[in-house]
Amino acid sequence: MAETSSSARTRALPSLEDAEWLRRPATVRVFEALEAPGVETRAVGGAVRDALLGRAVREVDLATTAKPDKVMTLARKGGLKAIPTGIEHGTVTIVGGGASFEVTTLRRDVETFGRHATVAFTEDWEEDARRRDFTLNALYAGRDGTVFDPLGGYEDVVAGRVRFIGDAEARIKEDYLRILRFFRFNAYYGKGSYDTEGLAASVRLRDGLGRLSAERIKAELWRLLLAPGATTAIEALFDYGLLPGVLGGAPRLDRFNRLVEIERAQGLAPDAARRIAALAVFVQEAAPRLAARFRLSNAEQAVLALGAIGPDMLSLPDENAAKRLLYRRGTDDFRDSVLLAWAGSDAAADDADWRAVLTLPEHWQAPVFPLRGADLVETGEFHGPEIGDTLRHLEAEWIDGGFATPRDELLARAVALSRKSPKPNR
Repeated sequence: MAETSSSARTRALPSLEDAEWLRRPATVRVFEALEAPGVETRAVGGAVRDALLGRAVREVDLATTAKPDKVMTLARKGGLKAIPTGIEHGTVTIVGGGASFEVTTLRRDVETFGRHATVAFTEDWEEDARRRDFTLNALYAGRDGTVFDPLGGYEDVVAGRVRFIGDAEARIKEDYLRILRFFRFNAYYGKGSYDTEGLAASVRLRDGLGRLSAERIKAELWRLLLAPGATTAIEALFDYGLLPGVLGGAPRLDRFNRLVEIERAQGLAPDAARRIAALAVFVQEAAPRLAARFRLSNAEQAVLALGAIGPDMLSLPDENAAKRLLYRRGTDDFRDSVLLAWAGSDAAADDADWRAVLTLPEHWQAPVFPLRGADLVETGEFHGPEIGDTLRHLEAEWIDGGFATPRDELLARAVALSRKSPKPNR
């Protein structure tokens, strides 16, 4: 199995022999299953990169010199499930011990067209590394924790430098999604300025993003929005003219940045749909447009619709206005609405009044409107559509009155309204 001269410097790299994810029973079992004469298997990419940074490792991908059919045979012999998820490109998914592993045969891309490529299998680890996108994703680790770094990726990991492998323009033309990946990886791992060559190539080839499916754009953008460096990456996408094309409209960076500040100040987990609402939804019509553009779920669409600040949000952080909003929208939508309204205001991220409104559901439960349609029918005064009209009218009065009007008073008010209103012939 070919190894490059650069492997000599792996002796100076940190060892991952004590890495928790390498000792997991499921990981050990997969490595053991793939042991065979002439076969070498290593962890690759994100698991190695994140372990070197001391970050949690959730998913483990593997690279191997074994051909896909051999991988499937070895896995099944070892009592594991093997699924040919991308076997034409050398990828087999192995499942066992409650975990799944993507195992890909070392390969080189002979011809590429976006996500589709003609590949040739190889046993050369550097050749496999050179077909990947960034140097910090071209790191490997053996079962014993030995790190292999064919292309200098470890130095880039430590420096926080996101650098394309080889010619940046060529890498992007293989898959235009790598433009967004360049900004996303900078948002997670970058330190300081963006790599000059990678940035210039991304800007030059930005029109290629229009060739990508909505699902791929959305998945990459959503991951970027959740990154620790999301504000810097979004600003860079805007400054270099890429963001309007991605969103299909002009963004509001100020509201997005303020939302991120508020979430952090209040110790809240980021939410991609809420962040895109802050960034791109200013009028009600924008929500369905973005939902169609990114093919969003109903739940995501509901959050997006909150981005347009309605009349019921304009009086915040007034407590009475907050109670009315909580009653109308329910707890989840209320919190998102408050955060978006807060982000659109001039208040600081630690403002006490806004904080009190945000935490309102923790100490106040919205009451239940005490009248029902059956109550009106029993009076003998109401028929047909006027039942619903009267209930809506009285509910609005009850809300404006601080939810305090008792049921009997509401019912008397309903009868009075009915007797004052003109009646059609019945």
